[in-house]
Amino acid sequence: MTVPDPQAELLRLRASIDNIDAALIFMLAERFRCTQQVGVLKAEHEMPASDPRREEQQVARLRALAEEAHLDPEFAEKWFNFVVAEVIRHHTEAASR
Repeated sequence: MTVPDPQAELLRLRASIDNIDAALIFMLAERFRCTQQVGVLKAEHEMPASDPRREEQQVARLRALAEEAHLDPEFAEKWFNFVVAEVIRHHTEAASR
């Protein structure tokens, strides 16, 4: 497919990418607001910061979603592990307060 104005198409695609990136940042912020509440709840009730069984279930669920979305499941799992490491850090901090 030949694009009549490649520069205009590039700008259009980049604008879409920028919008998606902004949405992802706001979604991550909302996710962390929820997980911080989980951390407070766990700390108040002396529950462990990490829940390996839940994490395992989430990895399986996200890998399946990634496959369905034609996204590399390995990437989805790496992303999840990165986010969970930060969540556990927050939970550990909440427990030490």
